[in-house]
Amino acid sequence: MSRSVISLNPTLLDLRNQGFELEVREGHLVVHSIPYLNAQGEVKLGTFCCPLDLVSPEVVAAPATHVIHFIGEYPHKHNGEKIAAIEYQAGPLPLTQTLTANFAFSNKPQGTNGFTSFYDKVWHYTRILWNEARAAAADVTPLTYKVVEAESPDSAFQYEDTASARYGTTALNGIFTSQRIAIVGLGGTGAYVLDAVAKTPVAEIHLYDLDKLQQHNAFRAPGAVSREALDAQYTKVDYFGQLYSAFRKHIVPHCINVTEVNVDELRDFDYVFLCVDKGDVRRLIYDRLADSKVVIIDTGIDVIRTEDNQLIGTARVTMSLPGQRDHVFERISMADGNREALYKAAVQIAELNAINAQLAVLRWKRHCGFYYDSARELNATLTTASNKVVNSEQLP
Repeated sequence: MSRSVISLNPTLLDLRNQGFELEVREGHLVVHSIPYLNAQGEVKLGTFCCPLDLVSPEVVAAPATHVIHFIGEYPHKHNGEKIAAIEYQAGPLPLTQTLTANFAFSNKPQGTNGFTSFYDKVWHYTRILWNEARAAAADVTPLTYKVVEAESPDSAFQYEDTASARYGTTALNGIFTSQRIAIVGLGGTGAYVLDAVAKTPVAEIHLYDLDKLQQHNAFRAPGAVSREALDAQYTKVDYFGQLYSAFRKHIVPHCINVTEVNVDELRDFDYVFLCVDKGDVRRLIYDRLADSKVVIIDTGIDVIRTEDNQLIGTARVTMSLPGQRDHVFERISMADGNREALYKAAVQIAELNAINAQLAVLRWKRHCGFYYDSARELNATLTTASNKVVNSEQLP
């Protein structure tokens, strides 16, 4: 992957053609073999790292920051003094799962607000370190003309995740890389769950739903469903699977409902997002996964109409863990949906589906350790009338 990104971008290609030892790894531009002097006056080779800002796979943006990270000892001048003009932050500074910087440097070009290109940024910091190293060893150079072999294309995404690199969450995202996720039900809430989970580097996302994508679904689904897609009569899993496969890999559609025949497939997942309104399916899943390692995150919406013909919406998220599942039966109805529920007939409530999904995804990410979790709740309910989230049942 790194070769293709470099080859597609003239700014990066110019650096490589001049001899810099470049790679693109986990959304970062990595420049190897930068000569510098350590505190003992020895010539060493360090590595620069900085988030790579791409407008598209073919267009490099200007660097978002003038700061650059460095892997190595702290650089010194040939007279033995530290290069104080670049000093900013000492590490260790985790950048990605495979990159941890020792220092961050800050040295903005005089009379500017920053760098206009990565070409200028790399050369600026290289000169500061290289000039001191050359004073001790005239033949040392960062221009090795060595091409770094591209890593195996094991990214979950179809193109570089420059957002995580830009905002410093690449290392945290390592929490998700081995997880296998199932989403049961691709109605409004399930589709919004997919929209959020697809933007994380989980290993696999499996979609379970037998229903076809119909016109009313378009009004409570993420994005804009085209007339052509409706006319094609796709199933929900095929439509959303194709849509999000343009962005990321390893989305697996299962055009089936969960039944007695296949429910045990769910035992192989790390997390199951349960986004169905059928009590019998919910009961089946809880019964068959009761002794499993699977964490179930259950979503639900209820809408009632007031005497003044206004709506009150409720969005619920309930988490069920191995050894902690009894609370589910107190919080969730396992009846087979005979009572009238307004939201089953009304389709103009995309915002309730969306917030229900985001609450579920936040619960998942808090449980994984991506977000700090002080509430540690097993059940949470948001009510539109009060705009409050009420937590109940806590993890021990």
